[in-house]
Parts: sequence; C-alpha cells; structure tokens
Amino acid sequence: MPEVIFPGPEGRLEGRYHPQPKKDAPIAIILHPHPQFGGTMNNRVVYNLHYAFHNMGFTVLRFNFRGVGRSQGEYDQGVGELSDAASALDYLQSLNPNAKHCWVAGFSFGAWIGMQLLMRRPEITGFISVAPPANMYDFSFLAPCPSSGLIINGTADRVAPPKDTHTLVNKLHEQKGITITHQEIEGAGHFFEDPHMEEMIGSVDQYVRRRLTETTR
Repeated sequence: MPEVIFPGPEGRLEGRYHPQPKKDAPIAIILHPHPQFGGTMNNRVVYNLHYAFHNMGFTVLRFNFRGVGRSQGEYDQGVGELSDAASALDYLQSLNPNAKHCWVAGFSFGAWIGMQLLMRRPEITGFISVAPPANMYDFSFLAPCPSSGLIINGTADRVAPPKDTHTLVNKLHEQKGITITHQEIEGAGHFFEDPHMEEMIGSVDQYVRRRLTETTR
C-alpha cells in the first residue's frame, strides 16, 4: 500500500492510500483517534477499518492529523483536524473523480471529526462512527444529520460510556429522512480488544455491504 504525502492546511500530511483497479470504485476516508493520547493512522481499529473497506471494493485513504507522524503542524483542538480531514477528502476525490459513493469512517476523536465533515460535505453518502465520545464533545451540530450511517460501540467502554452514546443515537433517531443504525458489541471496551475487534469489523462489513446493495438496485 503506497505511502502518500499530500498538501494540508498547515503543510504536508502523511497517509496510506489503497486504490482499486476499477476507476468508479467507491471511496472512503478513515479518521484516527485523539492525537494527544497516542492516536495515529496505525491504530488497530483504524487499520482494521481501512482493510475492511478495501475488501468491500473501496479505494481507501487513512492519514495522520497535523503533528502526528510525518504530518506537519500541531494539534488544534479539533478545528484544524477538521480542515485536515477536508483536505484529505479533496485529495482522495482528485485521484478518483469517477467514484460513485463517498464514505467517512472515524474512531473515537476521529468519529467526532468525521461527523463534522459529514455536515460540510453533501457528497458523503454514508458514515461509520466507532465509539463516538459523546461524553467529551458536543455533537449538537448534527441538526439535521445529512446522511444515514452506523454508530457502533462496546457495552464495556469506559472512555466513551454507552449511556452517552445512547443519548446521541436517540437524538438522531428523532430526525426524519435518515436512518441511524446503532449496534453494540457486548463486553467490548473502547479499543475493541480481541475477541471483539472481529465482531465489530464484521458488523461494519455487513452494514456497508447492505447499504451498497440498496444503492445499486
């Protein structure tokens, strides 16, 4: 999988890009957890999401936010990281102008950034939000949430407690015109340690494949 360096708002950003042979393959961007708590694009959840999407036929890009790895700049409270994500999506789209569908997947802090990106980019057709930290960040900007997606979390998550995720999901369920699917992995913590990783990725795979089938009918 080629390493890529592409321009971001504060200098270069480092990523991993995994194309498909089909020119009109759907595209997906994967966003990593909090940079100040060890989050990188090589986080296990992010890595597994990346390959799950590629195995489903997506051209995939994951990258390091500013100040992480070889990405330039420094942590910017989520504001700059959202700009980084927008630049990454621009880059991915520039390489794949014929892509039929565009998805965003994020884990933890990356889920928060991903949901904000969703609000800015109407071309995003679906999202995966893994363990969104609804206890730490305000998700009220999702009014209305512009596309359907999957929110998935573990029942034993102590970083982003399930009760806060339930509150977020219930708020989104009240909105018309979109479908928020919510799944919980029994016994899984925030990082989906084995054996829960396989179950979580399996749920994501099943959800995305179902959505793709519905859109191609």
